[in-house]
Amino acid sequence: MVNGKDYFGAHDGMQYAGLHLLVDMWEAERLDDRIWIEAALNDAARLAKATVLHGYFHVFSPQCGVSGVLLLAESHLSIHTWPERHFAAFDLFMCATCNPNDALPALEKAFRPGRMNVTEVRRGLMDDVSATNA
Repeated sequence: MVNGKDYFGAHDGMQYAGLHLLVDMWEAERLDDRIWIEAALNDAARLAKATVLHGYFHVFSPQCGVSGVLLLAESHLSIHTWPERHFAAFDLFMCATCNPNDALPALEKAFRPGRMNVTEVRRGLMDDVSATNA
């Protein structure tokens, strides 16, 4: 608990620390544009109602792939791109006060993937919600 607030959340009778999305985008655009990528991740964080603390982005040469991360008060958003393959891998983890699913429309709009796969993992899953409320 921080200042009396519990950042674990409950959904469908389960209590957990946060929701973690692993997102693969294929046939995506603008994967070599660091400025575009940083703006897209910031838009995604805003839509998820997350608080950006710091961002770091690095451009690799000669393929010009980009790796970057936004450190959030609620956890993080990260990206790794392979522009030569039109592929991007995203990692969106937020504590239960935010929902990383709300960030997906900004990422889809920015990168216009032909295909996208989202894997959802609930982190810090508690076995029994009633046990934590005792």
